[in-house]
Amino acid sequence: MMTLKQKIINLSDKLFPQVVDIRRHLHQYPELSFQEVETAQYISNLLTKWGIEFESGIAETGIVAYIRGKNPEQKTVALRADMDALPIEEKNNVSYQSKNKGVMHACGHDAHTASLLGTILILNSLKDEFEGTIKCIFQPGEELLPGGAKRMIQQGVLKNPEPEIVIGQHVYPELPAGKIGLKDGPYMASTDEIYITIKGRGGHGAMPWKIDDTVLIASHIILALQQISSRHAPDGIPTILSFGKIIANGATNVIPDEVYLEGTFRTMNEEWRTAAHRKIKKITTGVAQSMGAKAEINIKKGYPVLINDAKITRIAKKAAMDYLGKNNVMDLNYRMTAEDFAYFAREKPSVFYRLGVSAINQKECSSLHSSTFDINEKALNTGMGTMAYLAIQFLKP
Repeated sequence: MMTLKQKIINLSDKLFPQVVDIRRHLHQYPELSFQEVETAQYISNLLTKWGIEFESGIAETGIVAYIRGKNPEQKTVALRADMDALPIEEKNNVSYQSKNKGVMHACGHDAHTASLLGTILILNSLKDEFEGTIKCIFQPGEELLPGGAKRMIQQGVLKNPEPEIVIGQHVYPELPAGKIGLKDGPYMASTDEIYITIKGRGGHGAMPWKIDDTVLIASHIILALQQISSRHAPDGIPTILSFGKIIANGATNVIPDEVYLEGTFRTMNEEWRTAAHRKIKKITTGVAQSMGAKAEINIKKGYPVLINDAKITRIAKKAAMDYLGKNNVMDLNYRMTAEDFAYFAREKPSVFYRLGVSAINQKECSSLHSSTFDINEKALNTGMGTMAYLAIQFLKP
């Protein structure tokens, strides 16, 4: 008799060409965060065609599909994929290149969505062989604060029925296709946006005694704030504060009245995150005042630290080894990038793992959020099969 694992493997192999076509369609028609109207309609059309129960219009474009096995009330597991793309002009010369100018699936969300659709087909074929319900969440707006996960949760996506566990996956260029990676505990950083305006008396650069040198003050503030990570961060807590935008709209001999700074603050500990916000404000205002100017600071709080439940991650790792083989399941280090899956992980025991997408014969493909990012599509086979296998394993009593 064929085992459940072998049935999933066979179904994944059979469905692979169809899922590749789905991914390529999604890749050609990317949509920005909270604008995934055509994407949602495409998913809805497929689910309708396949006879899958679903709800749409959650957080505007979000969708939840349901696969109900035997005794559907017994237990519920949720699976999540994000749908949005990025404001990047694609440079890949491929048949499925983006047709939407200036928009690209440069973070692999097309692969996440296609993989989950493949998982749905697998689970629907096997629904008589497991007990419980699987909720499949297609989430908008992962790339834009406040994030689609938070909005979907506020609108009840984790209720009726309430999942005991949430599982998510994300493409990972650092691993070859066929492999996945996991880490329990804190895995991805919180992310906050820092906006600072320095205000003072502008004027002629040749008469510095008559002005407040807002450009120089901005420079001092940036340097002083490096203490946040180099001196103030508690030992062992990864912390990054980076500024990527400075606007000093003066001239060679004109010091402007205002200078604008924009940056990002990230860490792996929520208590230190709160304390660091206070220090950022104190240092910024203190430096500005000491140099005769004023500083306005706005810290836009973003996604929380993503924490993988230790027990759930251990179970997922063991199940993944069973499905993929021990050599294809890797241990990962933490990452200072951020993910709004963290909101799901705050609400329910969760595991967020990484899906290898590089070619077997290369170290890694182009980086995420780059104009040349693309995946080895063999990863779709791994993605849909692994997620289906994990979902069924977690439904067991």
